Amino acid sequence: MKVGANYLGDGRCEFIVWAPLRQQVSVEILTPQKRLLSMEKDDQGYWRLTATEVSPGSRYQFQLDGEITRPDPASHYQPDDVHKPSAVVDHGAFTWTDSNWQTIPLEDLIIYELHVGTFTSEGTFEAIIDRIPDLLEMGINTIEIMPVAQFPGNRNWGYDGVYPYGVQASYGGPEGLKRLVDACHQRGMMVVLDVVYNHLGPEGNYTSDFGPYFTGKYNTPWGRAINFDDAYSPGVRNFFIENVLYWLGDYHIDGLRLDAVHAIYDFGAKHILEEMADETKALSEQLGRPFYLIAESDLNDVRIIKPKEVGGYGLEGQWSDDFHHCVHTLLTGEKAGYYLDFGKCELLERTLKEGFAYSWHYSANRQRYHGNFAGDRPASQFVVCIQNHDQVGNRMLGERISQLSSFEALKLGAATLLLSPFVPMLFMGEEYGEESPFAYFISHSDPGLVEAVRKGRKEEFAAFHIEGETPDPQSPEIFKDCVLKWHLRTEGKHKVLLDFYRELIQLRRQIPALKNLSFQDQEVQSWETEKILSIRRWSQDSQVLCILNFNSEAVTSEAISIEGNWQKRLDSADQQWMGSGSSLPETLSASQPLTLAPESCVLYERK
Repeated sequence: MKVGANYLGDGRCEFIVWAPLRQQVSVEILTPQKRLLSMEKDDQGYWRLTATEVSPGSRYQFQLDGEITRPDPASHYQPDDVHKPSAVVDHGAFTWTDSNWQTIPLEDLIIYELHVGTFTSEGTFEAIIDRIPDLLEMGINTIEIMPVAQFPGNRNWGYDGVYPYGVQASYGGPEGLKRLVDACHQRGMMVVLDVVYNHLGPEGNYTSDFGPYFTGKYNTPWGRAINFDDAYSPGVRNFFIENVLYWLGDYHIDGLRLDAVHAIYDFGAKHILEEMADETKALSEQLGRPFYLIAESDLNDVRIIKPKEVGGYGLEGQWSDDFHHCVHTLLTGEKAGYYLDFGKCELLERTLKEGFAYSWHYSANRQRYHGNFAGDRPASQFVVCIQNHDQVGNRMLGERISQLSSFEALKLGAATLLLSPFVPMLFMGEEYGEESPFAYFISHSDPGLVEAVRKGRKEEFAAFHIEGETPDPQSPEIFKDCVLKWHLRTEGKHKVLLDFYRELIQLRRQIPALKNLSFQDQEVQSWETEKILSIRRWSQDSQVLCILNFNSEAVTSEAISIEGNWQKRLDSADQQWMGSGSSLPETLSASQPLTLAPESCVLYERK
């Protein structure tokens, strides 16, 4: 059941809204001529009406029981912010040029997460298009866009969106997003969109005026949970399932990243994630190309990505936060908060072997056992990173890893990411060591809400025992400080790091053993005392050996077993990469002592 304003052409528009408990619903069309039209209700609680003399861009809202007027909860466009009337969008008017586009295989993705508002100084979809060649040149083939569902004001991460179908007006609205997706496809780049189905933001959220979109059965960090399994839940489920199909169909988006699915509560016999996966697969069959659903989850639960046939939900992939936490703690030495559970090479070893560090192991931070075994799934189902919006932005000052570790550690982290058997994701600016922060920012209009956000941020950092003054998330200056400084890509150490990322991505694509994303076709060993980890990966006709030294001092190791003839392909300690110089041989033919520079990595390929 489609919801919202479906423009049919020739001035005709079908309005459908779900309001099962209302006795009377009318659509008030405000432009070009103001009129109030009564709607008819069906037995599922959907009110509908087909109106004439409606044009694309016409403003409208719904009148409920003759008492209140509200924007459309399924509004496709809120040109005047979250509290004002909705606008009709003609999705058939856009001329797509991507009819020959083919989705990139999951195992070949190199993902680049970006925030529209801070990726460029203009902060628009249109401005991103000009940067596509830069990303393609370094090897990126997929951009993942942080949420664009309409939020209050013009500064927000996007997770406070209140119109899941609306495209943020300040970014360029529906037309701007379509132009960006079309341009990406024309140049061979895929687009993943971050969507939020676990909560709606607080300001401008009028859904409860229409129906029981929320349930008191469960609570999330943001309040009552969305009603996926309580009374009247079919209308809510339909609202979000249609939203999935809307982004993939009307906007040609290639995949969705589902935010924090651990905060989606559904104890029915068919989980909402499973139903979303089913409907996505049906659309894939209809359109003849695959679409990807990739979950963010704090549960380390393999059921998310297991096929339905073996009791899973059937999603294509999920994030592994364990990978980030392992690498971050090894590079920075931080142990506060959830980092308490990490900091050992053996945990990174287990993550590389299985996808998770915690697969029903005891977590000191959680004070319970956590996770389950995922090592029987394809490694390509795991998306990993060494930075993302959460891990950077949820720090009090929004520091990137470039501000927390040495230049050598940045190269080591990049190699750990891009030489892993997983799908890698970079966070915007990471590739050249951007030093601008990525802090949390908002632009709410409710003073009480602004103050509540300020208070909540301070309490959150108290758990990490962080002292000092928390930056004001409402401040325009905080937002401006987060805009990328693109000129750094061509300067000094930043250019060297960019070249290093480019080289790693090329090696990943050129060497068959690195292209083979498999848990089975690898051997991983760690030596905790030396803080060394070796990864041997192979394919049918290719083999590589990667050695990672997380020690801040040089280490000589005799434990790494070597057979055959090997040629060095990359060494982060080389002067080419602004290293101090390497003592490792260009070729290896037998086991021998290897002296590894501090915080360094080396890659050998078997001849």
